Formats: sequence, C-alpha cells, structure tokens
Amino acid sequence: MVMTTQKTRSTRTVRFDSLEQEVFLNMWRTYDRLRMLEDDLFSRFELTPQQYNVLRLLRAAHPESIPTLTLANQLVSRAPDITRMLDKLEERRLIARVRPAENRRVVNVQIQSAGVELLDEIAGALEECHYKQLGHLSATELRRLCELLKAAREPHEVEESHWK
Repeated sequence: MVMTTQKTRSTRTVRFDSLEQEVFLNMWRTYDRLRMLEDDLFSRFELTPQQYNVLRLLRAAHPESIPTLTLANQLVSRAPDITRMLDKLEERRLIARVRPAENRRVVNVQIQSAGVELLDEIAGALEECHYKQLGHLSATELRRLCELLKAAREPHEVEESHWK
C-alpha cells in the first residue's frame, strides 16, 4: 500500500515542471471546460463569445458609438481581426459602422436595435450558463477567485487597461 502512495506522488511530481506550470495548466483546463458551455450557448444564436462581447460593450455605450480601436482594447481577449468580426455583425444588422466627416480614419461602431434585441434574447440562457459554470461556488469563493485572477494577471496588463 505504501508503494502505491509513493508511486502516485512521484507520478504527480513528474506531470508538471513547476508549481507555476501546474497552476497555469489548471487555469487553461478550467477555461477549456467553462468555454465549452459558453460555446454551446452562443452557437445557438450564431455568435462567437468574442462577438457577444462586442455587442455587450456596445450596448453599455448605447446610444453612443465606440471607435473600433477603443472597442478592440476593451475586449476580454485580443481580437487580431476585429474588422472581419465587425463585418459579420454588420451583415446581420446587429451593429453599424460610421466614419465621422471630421476624421475619416476613425471608424465608430454602434449597436443597432437588432443587436439589443439579440442580447435580450440571450440574457436568460446566459445567466443559466454562468450558473452551470460557476454556481457551485459560494459568493465568497467567487470573490476570492476573482481577486486571485486579477492578482495573477496584474503585472501583465497594459497601464491603460480597464481590467486592472
């Protein structure tokens, strides 16, 4: 029996090069498991999580518009091809893009009524999704987890990030 315990410990040690690697891989695995539930939800509405995030940010600014670069900087994760993502949302008439006459280099993005309606339609299912993802944790545990995640990424955030 002792040998089994010994073998389990040494196997566990070999699985990771360091405690930092173990934590990182655990975060990655957690993201993957939680993201599966989110992907299932958004696919029902023919959206990606990134597209949902864009609509969410635009609704928060509504009725104002947001410059494309500002919008890209506010996203949860980087969007290397935000133009293509916005193209798809515009094709569905969920957003509109406007170039101000005073500065044609800037492109402002604004949510349309169809985008607001889609977010309203998603709201209940999204709340259920978040509950499935994290509802087994207490409010205290969720707050602590949030604090730890913020602390982990803080040195890697750019100074102007609103995620700080």
